[in-house]
Amino acid sequence: MTESKRGKPLVAEKRYPSGGRKTTPAKRSAKPARKTAIRKTSRKPRRKRSGGGQGGFFRRLFRWIGRLIWGVTWRVGAVVALLIALAVGVVYSTLPEVDALLDGRARGSVTLLDRDGKVFAWRGDQFGGVITADTVSPHLKNAVIATEDKRFYRHFGVSPRGIASAVRINLSEGRGPLSGHGGSTITQQTAKLLCLGVPYDPSQWESEAAYEADCRQGSLWRKAKEAIYAMAMEAKYSKDEILTIYLNRAFLGAGARGFEAASQRYFGKSAAEVDPAEAAMLAGLLKAPTRYAPTNSLKRSQDRANVVIGLMEEQGYLTASQARAARNNPAELSEAAAARAGGYFADWVMASGPEFFTRNTTEDVVIRTTLDQRIQQAAEAALKQVFEEKVSEGSKAQAAIVVMSADGAVRAMVGGRKTKVSGAFNRATQALRQTGSSFKPFVYATALELGYSPLATVVDEPYCIDIPGSGQWCPKNYTNKFYGRVTLADALKNSLNIPAVKVAEVAGLDNVRTVASGFGIESDLAAGPALALGASESTLIEMTGAYAGILNGGSAVEPYGLTELKLLGDDTPVMVTTTGIGERVIRDEAAKQLIWMMERVVSEGTGQRAKLPGWQVAGKTGTTQAARDAWFIGFTADYVAGVWMGYDDNTPLKGVTGGGLPAEIWRETMLRVTEGMTPTPLPMLAPAAPVQTTRQTQPRRRQQGGFAKAVDNLLKDIFGGN
Repeated sequence: MTESKRGKPLVAEKRYPSGGRKTTPAKRSAKPARKTAIRKTSRKPRRKRSGGGQGGFFRRLFRWIGRLIWGVTWRVGAVVALLIALAVGVVYSTLPEVDALLDGRARGSVTLLDRDGKVFAWRGDQFGGVITADTVSPHLKNAVIATEDKRFYRHFGVSPRGIASAVRINLSEGRGPLSGHGGSTITQQTAKLLCLGVPYDPSQWESEAAYEADCRQGSLWRKAKEAIYAMAMEAKYSKDEILTIYLNRAFLGAGARGFEAASQRYFGKSAAEVDPAEAAMLAGLLKAPTRYAPTNSLKRSQDRANVVIGLMEEQGYLTASQARAARNNPAELSEAAAARAGGYFADWVMASGPEFFTRNTTEDVVIRTTLDQRIQQAAEAALKQVFEEKVSEGSKAQAAIVVMSADGAVRAMVGGRKTKVSGAFNRATQALRQTGSSFKPFVYATALELGYSPLATVVDEPYCIDIPGSGQWCPKNYTNKFYGRVTLADALKNSLNIPAVKVAEVAGLDNVRTVASGFGIESDLAAGPALALGASESTLIEMTGAYAGILNGGSAVEPYGLTELKLLGDDTPVMVTTTGIGERVIRDEAAKQLIWMMERVVSEGTGQRAKLPGWQVAGKTGTTQAARDAWFIGFTADYVAGVWMGYDDNTPLKGVTGGGLPAEIWRETMLRVTEGMTPTPLPMLAPAAPVQTTRQTQPRRRQQGGFAKAVDNLLKDIFGGN
């Protein structure tokens, strides 16, 4: 009974349903399937940890080192960047306005004009005026960028790519990483031109060259400072302003500072007007201004320009046809630049002018001179022809020429065989050489001034003089012969030595020195009787100037080359010179008689090789002891020309006398000078026939230097009463 009342067990039934209980198969299979799926996804196989082993240790170590390096690097980089920013800011605060940086020359320039007002030479630091990136020729602007910094408008003053490329090229060429190609941008080059803002101070530097050498040094520290300065410039100025500074300050050879000066110097035109070929030549100078200067080697400069044209074409600044036209029509020098006339003359003008307006000028000066470029070219051509045709190849003999007007205005000057020079030793103005027989006209000028006639006679015979302290001196003629009684005119015509010495003794050596000094021979004159034979030394320009004094009627002459000096832009000259004629030295009559005597030297005597067809020529030859110096100085009615020939080391000339090659150089010069001119007669005066005189009627003598006693003692022996 108890069992029949008991209820059905609930839990057991649910857990273990009877086999007879009907269930839905779908419901029974759904749950277990779901549980299995969940179990499979949650039990993915775990990756094995690599915490052990040698490889894992090193990987962890490298990751740690990398994180350490990165941490240090970005912190150091941040500090460095901050320091660079501070340095750039400091430099930025010191930079002046652009206008103050365009002309940074420490000295001024001198532009030399010839007698017709044409430019023939420049000295000092030439500055043609301010140009800007906007006003300069686009071809020139493009040429500079293509050559120096093709990424100029894209970098911030320093080009890491350019530096890396430069280092690679330097290493590949076997140089140090900073030697050779610098990789400098135009901005860095401008910073260098500005010397990083350090001005030139003469008291701090030995010379301007030393200052500039310091500015161009390429040490690593200097490069770093240059980069800082460049970035400060980029922050302060626009790209075109930086380019403007560069275009105005770059040195481009031949004393030209800036592209305007260089364009004027080489092409005679503004930098705003240059064509592609000219622009390429100017831009090509930036690499090596002196080497590629077209005045030094036009061919080398043109070759360099072709490289620049290729860069301009490659970078799209020139079309193929424009580039081809530029190559086929290379830039040529202007007439003034090509001539390069008067190098020695220009140096002389600069050396003889006032120092504060020439050698050390801080201003831009324009000097008008006496130079005649036609005559200059004539002298250079004559010298070249004679040396090519009549001097043995390889000879180191030198020559000099001076041509001037009768008032001392120098028209041409050649100071040596190399005529296209500047700053070279000038044998026309700097070489002191014995004058030889070219001095004799001043001996006879003294006698004529004292009243003696050219037809007065003197005995050419063995003659000796006792010289205190030196013993006996016996002069001889060049021919080693004696010619008996001769006139003064014949003695000069044939350059006889003994008569010259006798005449000097009678006229008085002090008087001869006075006359020679009066004519402008300022060198120390010999004290003894050898004075008459040209034992003293003088320069060619002094001797030529002294002969000019004879031509102009007996007045002193100071050779001059400067006629007008004024500052650039001013209308009123600072200096003006109109003539070099000074005080009278001998009477006009005596000068004209001397010219008559000297004309016979050329027409009949030792100077016959100097004859000019249709022209009257007067002059005098001169040959020193052992033929170490050979001279010919002569004149027409219009020009005086002097020629000297010899060796710089005083080596004797072989077979050369004053009446030989010097006379021929003189003739070739004057043939060219007088071409197309109408012959003008010399201002000479033939002497009256001699009259026999007594002691009471001897010619008038001036009592100068105590020579009257010498006349009394020697008159009978020398002049024989005439």
